[in-house]
Amino acid sequence: MIQLFKRGIVGLLLGILIASSALAADIQVITSGAFAEALKALVPEYEKQSPNKVIISYGSSMGTAPDSIPSRLARDEKFDVLILASPSLDGFIKSGAVQPGTRVDLVASVIGAAVKAGAPKPDISTVPALKQALLNAKSVAYSASASGTYLSTELFPKLGIAEQMSKTAKKIYSERVGTVVARGDAELGFQQVSELIPISGIDFIGEIPPEIQQTVLFSAGITSNVANLNASRDLIAFLASPKAAPTIQKAGLKPVLPALPW
Repeated sequence: MIQLFKRGIVGLLLGILIASSALAADIQVITSGAFAEALKALVPEYEKQSPNKVIISYGSSMGTAPDSIPSRLARDEKFDVLILASPSLDGFIKSGAVQPGTRVDLVASVIGAAVKAGAPKPDISTVPALKQALLNAKSVAYSASASGTYLSTELFPKLGIAEQMSKTAKKIYSERVGTVVARGDAELGFQQVSELIPISGIDFIGEIPPEIQQTVLFSAGITSNVANLNASRDLIAFLASPKAAPTIQKAGLKPVLPALPW
């Protein structure tokens, strides 16, 4: 009788373990650079409260670089959740790659500038000062994603320096602008603040002036071929929650704290 009881207990425990493992899910997430550092810090916090495991991949919001999010989706790489600039996410919703009604705005991101550590910091606090800093720089680096597109197609022409910048400014693919600046390959670099501040070997100058600043929302969406819908929703809900806000702010981003669409 005791032996049967022990076997029953063992069977019950095994059943519980099997049931709990069945509830856990691997969530495949790909994020663009602006949210990358925040996500890396937030995933351990999420996994402490959830049986799910988050597997992170990285790629730029736009462009044709082999590791960009559009290129990886075009190769039919499978992800459950995309986190990237909201205009790019909206494009994936229109194409059917991301489910309608799953977009959740997570953070607002702004553009900043940096120089190599120890180098003189130019004044970029006003529009005229920023323009002069750009003209004075022998080399300028900007990203191949949302912030760089804004600089090269809108801001440089607006400042009347597009021709000069075509000679001294360079779009950076597949690595952080700060890394390029740190090794001395560019005198002045521009990218989302959250992508600059984690890089060692650079000095962050500050944000570009508010009157010409571009604030970009970075949003999460669930793909149309998601493997586990509930787990993906659970992760996004955590990333959008007040609990995640302090970590997001520390990463140089501004939490949106939206209402969830589900």
